[in-house]
Amino acid sequence: MIVRNLEQAKTVEWGNGLSRRFLLASDGMGYTMTDTIVRAGTKSRLEYRNHLEACYCISGSGEVVDVNGDTHPIVPGTLYALDRHDAHFLVAAPDEDMRLVCVFSPALQGDEVHDLDSAEFSHY
Repeated sequence: MIVRNLEQAKTVEWGNGLSRRFLLASDGMGYTMTDTIVRAGTKSRLEYRNHLEACYCISGSGEVVDVNGDTHPIVPGTLYALDRHDAHFLVAAPDEDMRLVCVFSPALQGDEVHDLDSAEFSHY
């Protein structure tokens, strides 16, 4: 059994927020679960070439914009899943941070960060 609290999760600054990683590849679960903060007023171009991701919003708000320019509002209680390694923009509303619970498959090693210039998910 694995039991961790927020203080025990690996915290990674990813450019426009924080990713608190509760489960990593070394835990043997096959997926990663994070508590992610997206800073208010930020816009991040993202694309995961090696991972699928699902995000569930628990506080704050914003939007996810797909490659066709379609905008999808994100508010508490909304889930979005990047089931095709979809390139997208994640935009947090200007008035408060957005908080997401995210699942990555396969699991992250732990030190991955976003390269916001090239929109790849890479290692330092």
